[in-house]
Amino acid sequence: MKVILTGGGTGGHIYPALAVAEGLKARVPDIEILYVGTEQGMESKIVTRAGLDFQTVDVSGIDRSSMLKASKSLAKLPRSFFQGWDVVRSYRPDVILGTGGYVSFPVVLAGTLIDCRTYIHEQNAVLGLANRNLARRVNGVLLTFEEAAAGLKAPLVKVTGLPVRPEVLKANPAEARSKLGIGDDVFTLLVFGGSLGAASINRAMVDFMARCQQEDMQVIWMAGEANCEEIGRTLQDKIDVKGMKCRLQLLPYIHNMPEVMAAADLAVCRAGASTLSELAIIGLPAILVPYPYAAENHQEKNARAWLAKKAVEMIIDEFLDGDTLYKKVMELKQNPVRLQQMSTSLKGESRPHALDDILDTILP
Repeated sequence: MKVILTGGGTGGHIYPALAVAEGLKARVPDIEILYVGTEQGMESKIVTRAGLDFQTVDVSGIDRSSMLKASKSLAKLPRSFFQGWDVVRSYRPDVILGTGGYVSFPVVLAGTLIDCRTYIHEQNAVLGLANRNLARRVNGVLLTFEEAAAGLKAPLVKVTGLPVRPEVLKANPAEARSKLGIGDDVFTLLVFGGSLGAASINRAMVDFMARCQQEDMQVIWMAGEANCEEIGRTLQDKIDVKGMKCRLQLLPYIHNMPEVMAAADLAVCRAGASTLSELAIIGLPAILVPYPYAAENHQEKNARAWLAKKAVEMIIDEFLDGDTLYKKVMELKQNPVRLQQMSTSLKGESRPHALDDILDTILP
């Protein structure tokens, strides 16, 4: 059996495809898998490191900042389609799965014109441009958020959820707290903005720490490798770090994130689909600060989907500051019943069998 996986541009499109690749190899040991991406995208490094066969097509996202840039991107589409067609026709896959991003469009589109099954997986609460245009042509659309199904017309629409790391599925709060040396009675706030950090969250956190110096709590703050030292100096100038009651761990990166998430009582973070899927599996209540420049504003739509179910709280990036964040965190810290309700609602949205559901759908 031969399968093409395609998706790129961001880790949110790449890592779900890699999870599917691992699942396919476990189920069908002699399977052949080809990953199709772009040479300039981050997938060119990530996928090759994962040991998968990799080919490229020349396509770029539509830059809406100017008509000229948008025109240049659109001019590449015909050529990218024929490149995708050449790859698909020569490889002759049984199945193609696109996980989003501009590179998936020409490859999956080419697959709809030959005798193979085609599927797309949408990570967010609103379909991206590529997936919107492919939905009616493919054999099936797989979704992370049920809200994305509204108005969607496709031969098959199935809410599978998003595959998460095995470490997340195995995370145990009691074991994590014991291993990290965190007492059961210590309220622990986890703050992160992705592997590189988030500037607006970091700025708000500096003022937040000035406000919560005498609070009985612990803060684990992943500020990003490029920002951590400077933030540390700023805090030293602004507050008495050694004399404050609140315990702070300021880190450039957290390598054992599933374990730390399991040990925390509350998170402050962005609203990417992978992050939300992991929060839901663990049942970690969160104050979401959606990234305001995400395509189609999908992070805010992700956050609002769960805000409506009272599973999370949200602060719009534009209105985020230390005072607002402090009040929101303290309000939740003092309301354990609300935190438990959020955790229960999150677990209700979790889909721990997402990978199996995807494999059951795309495999014959």
